[in-house]
Amino acid sequence: MATKVTMPQLGESVTEGTIGKWLVKEGDHVNKYDPLCEVITDKVNAEVPSSYNGTVSKIVAQEGETVEVGGLICYIEEDGNAGADQEAAEEAESKADQQAKTGEEKDSGDEASMKRRYSPAVLKLAQEHNIDLEQVEGTGRGGRITRKDLLKLIESGNIPTKDGRPATEAKAAPAEQAERAEQPAVQPAAAAYQPEQRAAQPAKIQTRPGDQEIPVSAVRRAIANKMVQSKHEAPHAWTMVEVDVTELVKYRQKVKQEFKQKEGVNLTFLPFFIKATVEALKEFPMINSQWAGDKIIQKQEINISIAVATEDALFVPVIKHADEKSILGLARAIDDLARRTREGKLTQEDMQGGTFTVNNTGSFGSVLSQPIINYPQAAILSVEAIVKRPVVKNDMIAVRDMVNLCLSLDHRLLDGLICGRFLQSIKHKLEAMGEGMSLY
Repeated sequence: MATKVTMPQLGESVTEGTIGKWLVKEGDHVNKYDPLCEVITDKVNAEVPSSYNGTVSKIVAQEGETVEVGGLICYIEEDGNAGADQEAAEEAESKADQQAKTGEEKDSGDEASMKRRYSPAVLKLAQEHNIDLEQVEGTGRGGRITRKDLLKLIESGNIPTKDGRPATEAKAAPAEQAERAEQPAVQPAAAAYQPEQRAAQPAKIQTRPGDQEIPVSAVRRAIANKMVQSKHEAPHAWTMVEVDVTELVKYRQKVKQEFKQKEGVNLTFLPFFIKATVEALKEFPMINSQWAGDKIIQKQEINISIAVATEDALFVPVIKHADEKSILGLARAIDDLARRTREGKLTQEDMQGGTFTVNNTGSFGSVLSQPIINYPQAAILSVEAIVKRPVVKNDMIAVRDMVNLCLSLDHRLLDGLICGRFLQSIKHKLEAMGEGMSLY
């Protein structure tokens, strides 16, 4: 009897994965822990290992197909007496299902509790479309209502409301009607962010002779969906400060060769900017927070996500406990993550747990940018190129090394005041860096 292989849970809050590439084909023999396929979730490739010794009898999920966690991806015909073990397991599972059915009344309280756990995306859609969630049947685990459940209701037009009438027939109060009359029509949220629907109905773009059509890779599709989600879920705001890093530039130029010979890694500017950032995050912990619908979660750990580009994609690995590291520790962590990213050796653990992102756009010569927040984080900082500019210092014009720091913020939980002070703190720390500072 063939054994089912399902999509594993590849990380916290991951609900689905896309089959990037099958590493085996039907008829291949595999040993336990041999990789079966590459799965893409949240911009990283993870190999799914076999849990059995046997032969791949049937591949169900095709390359490029997105499968929910627990969904079937292939069958493996196990070696030896594994078939009998599988039958016993299925019999036990059948008995468990029967017990669950007979104990429905007993477990109804737990299911109701699970059903009432609404994600921020579900709450947002429900509020925008006046949906009574108590009347919606969820298809998620334990009957939990998912975003897809609400999108189906919205598309059908049969939306349950608290007064029992469809939302299209429900009448607003006079004050609401007057307010709506003054507001311009807006596009429904369901139409604003539907990656699946967009993939099924691509924009009609006329091609001309010589145009090249490039298929969208699974990695690029994952990036696109994450970016659209961030812009849809989080109201972005933006602010910037310029920083005089002349003394830091002189100091780094003086010690970088000795540092490389002694430590074996390059001393770039990024560790200094991350060091100043994590110290400012300690002063303003609200920046190190996440929006959770009815509450704000202020993260205790300071884990810095850094953007690393490859030839065809962008990855965001995480420096864990960045606030506990010296300049040397940060330089080693950056070097290690960048190297493993370009070698394709990142793990799912390397991508998880980030609380704030520092993006080094200056490495490409950029002097100004408006980065998209690495959702569900509250903000992202772009470090632009360091350039020599004439500035007024002590009432005289001087040539100084200047850099722009650009901050995108989630305006639901952060405001201009706290973000301005946060950037000002980073500015003061960077301008104080130079001769005599410790790298260890």
